[in-house]
Amino acid sequence: MAQPFPTPAASRRLAPLQALSETVLRGERALLGLLMTLLLVLILVNVVTRYARVPLYGIDEASVFAMVWLAFVGASCMTRLRMDFAVTILTDLLPPRGARALKIAATLLVLGFSLALAALCWLWLDPVGIARAGFDGAAYAGETFNFVYTDRTQTLEWPSWIVMLVIPFFALTTILHGSVNLAEDLGLLERPARSALSAAEGVN
Repeated sequence: MAQPFPTPAASRRLAPLQALSETVLRGERALLGLLMTLLLVLILVNVVTRYARVPLYGIDEASVFAMVWLAFVGASCMTRLRMDFAVTILTDLLPPRGARALKIAATLLVLGFSLALAALCWLWLDPVGIARAGFDGAAYAGETFNFVYTDRTQTLEWPSWIVMLVIPFFALTTILHGSVNLAEDLGLLERPARSALSAAEGVN
């Protein structure tokens, strides 16, 4: 079923949001390339140092963190590119109008999940609370029993909250991408032209 042609007024209002989403997507793709390169280098260094019997144990932890960031950033990219997994056994049996309604409902679920995750990240990181404590992690932990700003990673001794920033990053980018996807599903914006591989043609 063809998407409704977007009205000029709606397109003008939402075009900056779509442009921002595409800019973020380009940045995420570049970051994915860097993370994949970093992960490959870390694995190779790990193999060489273990074979030489001089293992660097921090490499294992760094590899895990690189993989975690890779997964979250990749999931955000997949959301915008509509390459997320979908079970189409129901939509294949529905008429075009019903299939489109289900697609909109699925996009709303993704957006709702992202909003809930962002709210949880706000409560977890509590930027207002840490600012009120003068950005003193120990004082903040003593008042709230929230040790997110005092915990450190086991091997590398990095501040845990810096490593975990990928979670609120993922929440914010998926809110952005999900909102633009919803506008496109509702016919308020035209979908950008993409290659067959990037657009996951035939999936969504």
